[in-house]
Amino acid sequence: MRVRRVFVGLVLGALMAAGCDGSKLADVSGTVTFDGTPVEEGTITFIPADGQGQTAGGPIKDGKYSAQVPVGTMKVSISYPKAVGKKKLYNTPNSPEGTIWKEGLPARYNEQTELVLEVKSGRNTKDWELTAK
Repeated sequence: MRVRRVFVGLVLGALMAAGCDGSKLADVSGTVTFDGTPVEEGTITFIPADGQGQTAGGPIKDGKYSAQVPVGTMKVSISYPKAVGKKKLYNTPNSPEGTIWKEGLPARYNEQTELVLEVKSGRNTKDWELTAK
């Protein structure tokens, strides 16, 4: 019985220590549109603005997203891949074809993101209305 109490104590201590790194998570959800049209499929990524801590993110489906994100100032990167063609996967006559993808959004929304969100405890709603200009 004593061994069981010690084991339970160790497990509880480990779980509490794992949650004590100072990173509280908040729910962030909303919509993403590009030139007024919902982004069909893509990804949204939240990166700590100071470069310290945990990143988070999730898929965008039919213009909607939701993710659990650390509280604090986050840079936001949104990607919207677009199929632009096909190419053979191998240099053989009967090779299957693969899709060629290209980023559908300007770099200011992903690689060189200008997007920032102050994530607060609890629920956060943020709609992103992106434009080509």
